[in-house]
Amino acid sequence: MSDNAFDNGLDKNAANYVSLSPLSFLQRTRDVYPDYPAIVYGHRQYTWCQAYERCVRLASALDNLGIGAGDTVTVIAANTPELFEAHYGIPMCGGVLNAMNTRLDADTIAYILDHSDAKVLITDAQFSFTVKAALDQRGRDDLHIIDIVDDQALLKDGEGERLGSMDYEAFLDTGSPDYGWQLPADEWQALALNYTSGTSGRPKGVVYHHRGSYLMTMGTVIGWGLPNHPTYLYTVPMFHCNGWGHAWTMTALAGTIVCCRYITAKAMFDAVVEHKVTHFGGAPVVLGMLVNAPDDEKRAFGHPVKAMTAGAPPPAAVLEQVQALGFDVMQVYGLTETYGHVVHCAWQEEWDDLSFSDQAEIKAQQGVRFPMIEGVIVADVGTANSVPADGQSMGEILVRGNTVMKGYYKAPEATETAFAEGWFHSGDLAVVHPNGYIQIRDRLKDVIISGGENISSVEVEGVLYKHPAVALAAVVAAPDQKWGEVPCAFVELKSDATATEDEIIAFCKENMAGFKRPKHVVFGELPKTSTGKIQKFVLRDQIRESG
Repeated sequence: MSDNAFDNGLDKNAANYVSLSPLSFLQRTRDVYPDYPAIVYGHRQYTWCQAYERCVRLASALDNLGIGAGDTVTVIAANTPELFEAHYGIPMCGGVLNAMNTRLDADTIAYILDHSDAKVLITDAQFSFTVKAALDQRGRDDLHIIDIVDDQALLKDGEGERLGSMDYEAFLDTGSPDYGWQLPADEWQALALNYTSGTSGRPKGVVYHHRGSYLMTMGTVIGWGLPNHPTYLYTVPMFHCNGWGHAWTMTALAGTIVCCRYITAKAMFDAVVEHKVTHFGGAPVVLGMLVNAPDDEKRAFGHPVKAMTAGAPPPAAVLEQVQALGFDVMQVYGLTETYGHVVHCAWQEEWDDLSFSDQAEIKAQQGVRFPMIEGVIVADVGTANSVPADGQSMGEILVRGNTVMKGYYKAPEATETAFAEGWFHSGDLAVVHPNGYIQIRDRLKDVIISGGENISSVEVEGVLYKHPAVALAAVVAAPDQKWGEVPCAFVELKSDATATEDEIIAFCKENMAGFKRPKHVVFGELPKTSTGKIQKFVLRDQIRESG
């Protein structure tokens, strides 16, 4: 018996303890706001009652296939209602959602399908060319494949082939709207498996749990100051950190989610005006798209619109230009391993009277921790000792809280390394300003963030080394006005070989996803240490000096 009287006879029970899960948001919103608009996608619209039934039917249909606790279901889809429904239907039957990046190459898709132990693949027919190649490479026929057939997809040659046994709508018809789903008995149960690029080249599987996603929702509501019934334009890919968790957040608030399959400035301006969009999220490249849109695509709007941005830190000039268009931007920082955003540039009232340019300089900072995060520090690399808050001393960003991943799937050593000293080590270098706001300066990891997508420099280098003319290669980030940063390849050719920049880039395009290929190639002898290690910091300095 405990010495603490408050521990005696006061145990958890069904009346006072329920596992935290974002699934409960959907049930409540269905009960309270059944006829409110939930999803808008072109001519398709669903109320919250209808959205709930579709999610339950998906759960039931998956259950009929034998999917249960701990079974992975992979979804390769654009931001359409089907991917939103997967965020509920898959975990409703106990499954684990693996929303895969639609821009990946066949080799990486095949790897993830194997590594994740996927049992069902729900795939949009637009991506059939690459997915079919991945399935052929995988060489197994043990996947249940369901096709999403979207009449709003703009298909090119080779796209649109149906790879599965039935289409998504027919699959939903095999499920029951009366399926008796339950919240997980353990809130630590896996909810999602998201793959992120790492320095090893092969993506790592990041495991989320129900508790973390529930608390991520609550923290986002407070940190972003969200009201009930927002209208949210889903421009963040739902395969990226589960769309920053906003599928669950907007459900909790009984918002209206406007799906957008193709992200263009015109589509965004039109949605803001026609649907009275109040919120959206996106990488800095999306902000740049709005700023640089032709005048005939820009549209004036008379209501407030708040934007959340994350990725490679956006230049203050871009933030100033976006603000001038009427968008109120809040920069956030996070990683796949932290469920997305965990730091935000929380606004202070005394900054309201500053000029646009001064406000933009402040908004370019990453800021302070979100309410659901217990700790964010900038520490001397390799330790948990905080650096001085002088705006000059650099250290690594460390994070602690309930929205830090369970760990890396099937990678115990990598998990242990990431959690050294009881903190998650981000690999990002930052300074702390005297007011406690942090600002990123560089990265320990050689991961390039281009348009919100992670690109492993090691993976790109691996392809470069396959070129017959390449002796040595190193890839680092180069600033880019549109994408934030892009891969820049430094190549040392073999003594008897020749190659041009166009040839190298074309070779990369043939051997990896297009967004990963180098946008610039610099030829010459690479700087090395006495042991032959390439000095990437010298190459980064060279890029900075060249402007």
